[in-house]
Amino acid sequence: MKKKIIRLHHTDSTNTYLSRYAGDSDDDLVVVTADYQSKGRGQGTNTWESEDGKNLLFSMLVKPTGVEAEKQFVLSMAEALALKEAIDSVISQDCDGEDVRLKWPNDIYWRDYKISGTLIETTLSGKTIKTCIFGTGIDVNQTVFRSEAPNPLSLCSIVGTQIDREALLETIVTCFERYYKMVVDHDYDRIADAYKAALYRRTGMHHYADRNGEFCAEIKDVALNGTLTLHTDTGETRHYAFKEVKFII
Repeated sequence: MKKKIIRLHHTDSTNTYLSRYAGDSDDDLVVVTADYQSKGRGQGTNTWESEDGKNLLFSMLVKPTGVEAEKQFVLSMAEALALKEAIDSVISQDCDGEDVRLKWPNDIYWRDYKISGTLIETTLSGKTIKTCIFGTGIDVNQTVFRSEAPNPLSLCSIVGTQIDREALLETIVTCFERYYKMVVDHDYDRIADAYKAALYRRTGMHHYADRNGEFCAEIKDVALNGTLTLHTDTGETRHYAFKEVKFII
């Protein structure tokens, strides 16, 4: 796999940087990392709080072949699994590996705390994906958070010591190359099964809220188009796209 890693001290957004860069590269994988982003973005209108040089802020660009737009969430699954595997390698000696979970659609949680989030942006060519950019922030060495984010936590707060950000990035890229090959090989079921097995709240009844109010349900499935299926305690099956349901934590 032909890849390039670009290291920046400061940029507005690594996703924006790669959006401008996308048409100029014949690499299979381009990674851009920055010590600081002046306009780091999250889902919707959210921003990502990060002290300069403390956390891991990076984006990855791929140009998948033959991934149908209606199955594009398999790319999100692959990247999330790579992040989990890399983060597990950092904290598993000190903590229960079961504590690191994938919160639908693409956050990484340690217990009930968010340690990573990803913004994914795709372009299409007909009915297939032309480019996919994963913009990820991982709370690594920051210990004080001043934003209104409800539950951030850093890796160093979990393990009690500073983490080598560069080594973590290298592990993530290595893990991602392996999962991305599964995407290229159209091994979607294997990726989906691994993703669902690693889900936050993968078993049991938990509290959620949608536009009609709060309810209790268990996760039944996540489809390759990203749809989350919940089964309520009253026997109802509900399907949700992104931003249509909230986890009550």
